[in-house]
Amino acid sequence: MNNTFKVILFAALFFGILCLGVFGLSKLKVDDFHKAAVIFVVDSSASNQKDLPAQKMLIRQLCSMLDPEDHIKILRVSEDSYLIYEGSPQSSAEVRKSMEKFTQYDAKEYGTAYGLSLKKAFNHALNMQKDGYVPAVVVIGDLENEGDVNKQINWDTLPSDVSDVKNQADNFVMMFLFAAPDKLDLVKEKLSPVLGENNLIIGSETTSSKSLRRFLNAIGR
Repeated sequence: MNNTFKVILFAALFFGILCLGVFGLSKLKVDDFHKAAVIFVVDSSASNQKDLPAQKMLIRQLCSMLDPEDHIKILRVSEDSYLIYEGSPQSSAEVRKSMEKFTQYDAKEYGTAYGLSLKKAFNHALNMQKDGYVPAVVVIGDLENEGDVNKQINWDTLPSDVSDVKNQADNFVMMFLFAAPDKLDLVKEKLSPVLGENNLIIGSETTSSKSLRRFLNAIGR
């Protein structure tokens, strides 16, 4: 009788543990990982040269924090804008060499084609979103409008352009770093109503580390 009672007690205990395990597993949230596509816009114009070494180091730091499944593109901005790297953020040597070679100062160039570069960045972001990535654009530079007016940022139409991207990619994230406080304030004024506080990150040179942490959180890292 005593042995029978022990068997029944053991069976009941085992069944209870099994039920708790199944119930617990059913309540666990599946790790909802989404790979990210980060498009960098890097200012290599004359007005930004003094800060460029620190900015390139920051880009490499952020790349080291991204997942191997993520994808990056780097757009170089001066008088014109074009792609200088695309691929894995973990290919640190290739990222470094691409920036060293293609962000050098060119005395023949004048101006900052931020407007053109953002249009290209938005197109890249949407294309990557269609491929299943969380899209993000990171703008690093002084945000000064110089040179060809047609290639500059139109601050009146920028919110509409960003809104068009967000309508197609609801989780779209933007970060602006290293610009002067008045420029960052302008970004905040124009884009906060569109992106919200969580998906728009701004930071000066002194707050860049904190901004990186906020950015990583915004893209789900």
